[in-house]
Amino acid sequence: MANGVTWFEVAGKDREALKGFYSQLFDWKLNDMEEMPYTGVEASDDGIPGGIGQAPDGHPGHVIFYVSVDDVDATLKEVESLGGKAEMGPVEIPVGRIAHFSDPEGHVLGLWQSA
Repeated sequence: MANGVTWFEVAGKDREALKGFYSQLFDWKLNDMEEMPYTGVEASDDGIPGGIGQAPDGHPGHVIFYVSVDDVDATLKEVESLGGKAEMGPVEIPVGRIAHFSDPEGHVLGLWQSA
């Protein structure tokens, strides 16, 4: 079975402003997380769940989608063997591990491994 897209993320300089923008524009239902400065976006009937986060200082932010994998480390090695590049992580998060990579053309995607 192919690996599915399981999460999307929008991160920017002003998380509160982004929350207001997207919740009004798309009527997204938002839930702030206590464990970290992050806001979950509930999945709609025809969509996937996601999140709105705060970009680190000095970072412009990003829009990214995450693909579910069994092993983030092994997948990053495969990324590099296929001409891609590891960009971030792996990083432990409360629900598993994540990493970012770029494909051979420079597009950045995320990997997610369940806890």
